[in-house]
Amino acid sequence: MPKKDSLQKNKSLIIKPEKSLSSKDTIDKNKTLLVHPEIISDTLFVEKGKLKFFKKEAHASYYADKFNGKRTTSGKKFDNKKYTAAHKKLPFGTKVKVTNLSNGKSVIVEIIDRGPFVKSREIDLSKRAYMEIASNKPGGVMMVKMELFE
Repeated sequence: MPKKDSLQKNKSLIIKPEKSLSSKDTIDKNKTLLVHPEIISDTLFVEKGKLKFFKKEAHASYYADKFNGKRTTSGKKFDNKKYTAAHKKLPFGTKVKVTNLSNGKSVIVEIIDRGPFVKSREIDLSKRAYMEIASNKPGGVMMVKMELFE
């Protein structure tokens, strides 16, 4: 893994993953990966691809702690410490870049569940993903921009 100093000097860095970097949910060993130091994700690795605009102003909230460890609609177990989310219509497994409009911070999450079940909200983030980009942590809701990976 490159040192933090080298990541700050380069805007992005292409890396061929080794066997020691394997992670079932985030890395495909046969793909070239693109490191984006300004994007916070589970392993700081993102598949190389284009972002497609999805929604400019969406309300985002986060899962309550009581859902931690429960099964999601996709069948995966929910973990508030991972970078995952729920959306009403996006297919399971879709990678979404979620950017907080008030401070510009962003995370990449994977859709693993359905919801939120509040009309005014577009996406429910895991607590970890929400806290990484929140400027008002106790607020519970923020305006975000959503982009999909093609």
